[in-house]
Amino acid sequence: MADSETKQVTINIDGVEHRVPDGLNLVDACEGVGVEIPHYCYHPKLSVAGNCRMCLVEMGMPMRDRATGEPVLDDAGAPKIGWMPKPAIACASKAMPGLHIKTKSDLTKECREGVMEFLLVNHPLDCPICDQAGECRLQEFATDYGRGFSRFVEEKNVKPKRTKLGPRVILDDERCILCSRCVRFCEEIDENPVLGFTERGSHSTLSCFPGKQLDSNYSLNTVDICPVGALTSTDFRFKMRVWFLKPTPSICTESSVGVNTEVWTREGKIYRITPRRNDAVNDTWMTDSGRSLYQQVEAENRMKSFRVDGNKASLGEAVQRVRELLTVGPVAYVASGHMSVEDQWMLRKLAEAEPGAIHFVYHTGEGDGRLISKDKTPNLRGGLLTGLIKGIPDAHLHSLRDKLEAGEIKTIVSFGEDIVKAGISPELIKKANLVYFGALRDDCTDYAKVLLPALTVFERSGSFVNQQFRLQKFSQIVPGPAGLLPTTALLARLIGEITGQPATAPSNPQMWREIAAAVPQFSGVEFAKIPTTGLELDSSAFATLPFVEEKGWHFEPVAEPAGAQSSHH
Repeated sequence: MADSETKQVTINIDGVEHRVPDGLNLVDACEGVGVEIPHYCYHPKLSVAGNCRMCLVEMGMPMRDRATGEPVLDDAGAPKIGWMPKPAIACASKAMPGLHIKTKSDLTKECREGVMEFLLVNHPLDCPICDQAGECRLQEFATDYGRGFSRFVEEKNVKPKRTKLGPRVILDDERCILCSRCVRFCEEIDENPVLGFTERGSHSTLSCFPGKQLDSNYSLNTVDICPVGALTSTDFRFKMRVWFLKPTPSICTESSVGVNTEVWTREGKIYRITPRRNDAVNDTWMTDSGRSLYQQVEAENRMKSFRVDGNKASLGEAVQRVRELLTVGPVAYVASGHMSVEDQWMLRKLAEAEPGAIHFVYHTGEGDGRLISKDKTPNLRGGLLTGLIKGIPDAHLHSLRDKLEAGEIKTIVSFGEDIVKAGISPELIKKANLVYFGALRDDCTDYAKVLLPALTVFERSGSFVNQQFRLQKFSQIVPGPAGLLPTTALLARLIGEITGQPATAPSNPQMWREIAAAVPQFSGVEFAKIPTTGLELDSSAFATLPFVEEKGWHFEPVAEPAGAQSSHH
C-alpha cells in the first residue's frame, strides 16, 4: 500500500482539525469526516475535470517568514493563516499538512449560489416527470445551496429531448449540466470514446460521434453516474419513483467476479439493479447484462409447483418420492456453481447421509477482462472449499454418461444443472430416475420423475466465494412463490427422512457454525459478521489449480489459466 494511502496528516476544516490520509482528494477527505462539499463533475473513479465549480472553497496555509522559514504567529501565538485571494475548487486539491479550508464561509456560500443560478438558467422544470427526481443532485443542492428563487425572466434554450444514444440509454439534453462524467467514463473506464460535446456555451449539446452509438455492455454506468436526469435507462424509464423503492445489497451471479449490487424493489417486485461500490471487486461499475438477471424471477419457464411423475404434488409427497428413488440403487449428484455455500454444504451432508458420486459442471465462456470472467458461475470456489470437488471440474458430464451407459447409476439428483446440455442424452436419462431441484425449466426437466422448484438468488439469502476467494453474502430481496422453500430447507427435510431425525430448516447462522468448525478456510466466520465488502479467504491450498479466469480489473491469476480438467469424487 502506498504511503499516500497510509500516512495521516492534520488539516483544518471550518476551524476543526481532522486527521485524513495524505494526498487524498479534498472532496473525499471532507466526506470522510462528515463534511459535505457539493460537487457535480467530480467522481472518485474518474479523472478530475473541474468544470462545474460547485466545490469552490476557501483555502489557506500557515504563513512562514521568508527570511527565517519560521512560522508567522498571530497576537494569540497561533500560526497565522495566509488565505488564497480567490476560492479554489476542492476536487483539484489534495490534503496536505497544515491545510486550512472554509466550507461554510459567506464567500463560499455566495460562490455556490452563483454556480447553482447559472446551472439552472436553462434547466427545464422537469422534476415532476423526471426519473432522477428523488435522487437528483441538482434538486438536493438547489435546496441546500441555491438562492431559493430565480432572477431569470428570459426564454430558456431548447435542446433535443428523448434522444436515443444507444439501445439502453436515452438523453434529455435540456437537463444536461455538462459535467462530462459520461464522457470521461467512456474514455477512461470503458475505453470506448463515443460521447462528446458539440456547439459552445449555453448551446453545448451532448451527442455521440458520427457513425457511433453508446452500445457498450457498460453503457448504463453513464446513467448511474449522471448527477441529473439527462441520461436515463430504457428499461427503468418511467417505471417507478425511486422514493418508493427499497435498495437491498446483493451479488451479481453473471460470472465468478461477484460484482456487488443493489436491487431496488417495491411491494415484492424488482424494478432495477445498480452497482454497489466495492473498491476490491468492481469499484462502482457493473455490466448492462448483469442488470437484467432479475427477470428470471418472473420468467415464463419458472417452476412454481412440486411435481411427481408429471403430476402436481405436495412438498411432503415430493420429498417422500425422492427418498424412495434414492434407495433404488447407486446415486449420482450433479452440483452447480450457482448453488450458494450453504446449499453446497447441505448437499455435502446429503451425500454423507445417502452416499453417491458428486459431479460438477464447469460453465465457461467468453470473458471481457473487466467484470465478466470466463467462469460463468458465482460459486465454483465454494464447491472447492466445502469439499464437494477436489479440483477443476469438467465442462461436460462425460464420467456420468459412461456410468449411465454401463447401468451403474439408478438415480440422478441435479441441482439446477441442465444435464442434457452437459452431455447426457434423453435416452440415457430415461434409463435412470431424475430428480431435479431448480428455479427454471430446461431441456432435462421434462424427463424428471420429481421436480422440486427452487428459489432464485433474489428470493433467499446466502453467500458466494468469488474468483478472488472473497466470501460475499447476499440478502433476500423479494419473497418467493407461495409454498416454495430454500434449497437448504428442502435438503434438511430430505436428510431428516433418510436419517430418521427431526427435520428443521437450518438458518444461515446455524449452518455457518457447522461450516466454520469443519472447513479451515472458514474458521471463525460468522454469517452475520461477514463485511458488506466481503471477506478474503486463504486460497493457498488451491493456488496451483488452473482456473480459466484471466486478468480482470481487480483480479490477477495465480496459476496459468487453462482449459477445464476433470475432477470428480
